[in-house]
Amino acid sequence: MNEWLKKTLAKLKELWGKWTVVQKVILIGILVVVIGAIILVSNISTVPTTVQLFSTAITDVGARDRIMLRMDEEGVESYVSDSGMISVKDSATARRMRSLLISEGLVPNSVDPWEVFDNLGEWSTTDYERDNAKQRAVEAQVQQQIQALDDVVFANVTISFPEHRTFTSEQDPVTANVVIEGKPNSDITTNRNKIKGVQNIVKFCVTGLTDENISIIDKTTGNIINDFEGLESADRVTIVAKQQKQIAELEARYRVSVLNALQQIYTADRVRELNIKIDMDWSEKSESKVVYSPIETRADNKDTSYDESEFVTSIPLSSETVEKTSKGTVYNPEGPAGVEGQNPAVYSDMSNTYTLTEEKGEKVNNAINTSHVEVTTAPTIERVSVSVNIDGTWKKTKGEDGKTVREYIPLDAQELTDARSLVEGAVGYNRERGDVVNVTNIKINRDAQFAEEDAELLRKEQTQKTIIYVGIGIIAVLIAFIVFRMISREIERKRRLKEEEILRKHQMEREKTLWEAEQAGMEVTMSVEERERAELQETAIAMAKEHPEDVAMLIKTWLMEE
Repeated sequence: MNEWLKKTLAKLKELWGKWTVVQKVILIGILVVVIGAIILVSNISTVPTTVQLFSTAITDVGARDRIMLRMDEEGVESYVSDSGMISVKDSATARRMRSLLISEGLVPNSVDPWEVFDNLGEWSTTDYERDNAKQRAVEAQVQQQIQALDDVVFANVTISFPEHRTFTSEQDPVTANVVIEGKPNSDITTNRNKIKGVQNIVKFCVTGLTDENISIIDKTTGNIINDFEGLESADRVTIVAKQQKQIAELEARYRVSVLNALQQIYTADRVRELNIKIDMDWSEKSESKVVYSPIETRADNKDTSYDESEFVTSIPLSSETVEKTSKGTVYNPEGPAGVEGQNPAVYSDMSNTYTLTEEKGEKVNNAINTSHVEVTTAPTIERVSVSVNIDGTWKKTKGEDGKTVREYIPLDAQELTDARSLVEGAVGYNRERGDVVNVTNIKINRDAQFAEEDAELLRKEQTQKTIIYVGIGIIAVLIAFIVFRMISREIERKRRLKEEEILRKHQMEREKTLWEAEQAGMEVTMSVEERERAELQETAIAMAKEHPEDVAMLIKTWLMEE
């Protein structure tokens, strides 16, 4: 193999040397073009093939972000172009995600419902065939959308498009019949949200279709599962349960806030429990009213520290002055001409009396500030009732018999008032709303606590006495042991001194005997023991002379050990 490679390289080198410069340039250019083509083809082949989710670009950034977030939750990889087109990896994923987005109402209004369908194919030229093909295509596409859901294993869709009528009152509605079969362990036939999701798919894909004209049937039982009539009572029970839960959470939050404030002042043992009841008005009311406000004639100067603004209630736009003068008789209640008068007696003297009357008035057209306000009242707190008890303090004293005596000291009126103000501020007290806040000072029964404290105190006293007696006993034993030890040492010392004295006397007698024998010229033979003793004595005397400090320490150690 190596010989063949060497021969090949030699031939190529020989050919390269025979070629002209032009031939070499052409070869290099061909190689560059081939390598570039290979790189371009590889890059194109690595670009993923995607399918558009909708044929319409979604320009609403918020709607697009919600769609992308929902697809991320499903684990679907998606791509967004600069123009707003959303794409996924294949058509099956696109169909499944379209079904999911339509069921959850996440498709924006700018997307035409018909654009979720694929190309319906070539239709015939007759209206009848075109309508039939359209109906079959719509049914097939809606069926695919429903079967793409994770909980559906089978779906059959039938849609009825009635004939077009001239008058709207005579127009029959579009109806749809959907038969579905859920997967094992799926709750699609009982879960209202999922059933409404299927209903939204059908309604969104078919123009003119309403909820009441859609029938969704469970294939297993044959029951209509999207008939939500009669469930208002169940919904109402659910709503009431949620409302009670919110009230309980609000009461718990208020309770914790008030208890923390009071227990930090009076300790947790004195403020043990707080009762709170909140009544809420869950009705939502809308009110429209006209608000009249004064007119600002002079604005406030922000550079000054005081308010310079001026207001007036109204500004005159136009005015009219009216002056009226009348002359003639004061009153003449006579009948018509030719008829005898019917004047009462009281007006008889006033008949034909001449008078002059003048009237003056001014009409002004004023401009006022008015504004129309739409007020929507959300659920509000209707009433708050709070009751809390604060225990007093106990003062301990010693009685004549030595026992503990406790005296109860209640809270004064000022403390109760201050505590009530604290609670009112914590719960947002509103007198006009009818709120009630009660702070009481009722003595808490502490008999069990006091009995336990007395028993604990008695145990401590008994423990202290026991410790004292045991300490006294230990001290007595120690003293006795020390005395016994001192006496024993003294007896031992006297015995040792006596023995030393006896040994010293024996030694002196032995030395005297030896000296006398030497003086008499007698030979004295010493035993081995006596000779060893004499040598040890001479050695000890020599060491004592040479190292007196060491010998003193040795003797001191012996005495301490004894």
